[in-house]
Amino acid sequence: MKLSARNILKGKVKDITKGKTTATVKIAVGDSLVTASITMDALKELKLKKGETAYAIIKASDVIVGK
Repeated sequence: MKLSARNILKGKVKDITKGKTTATVKIAVGDSLVTASITMDALKELKLKKGETAYAIIKASDVIVGK
């Protein structure tokens, strides 16, 4: 698979919280934690499991910084 996104972060799945229609997936990337909300269908298709390698792929036109 080829992607146009340039922000591809390799990490380990630390936690998966399942809801009715979506799941929250937390991926540890170094000392940071990236959280993604994905559909339950996507979770099933990817067969994600805690502790395995996964990629957080980020494509955004804006980055908002706050303090």
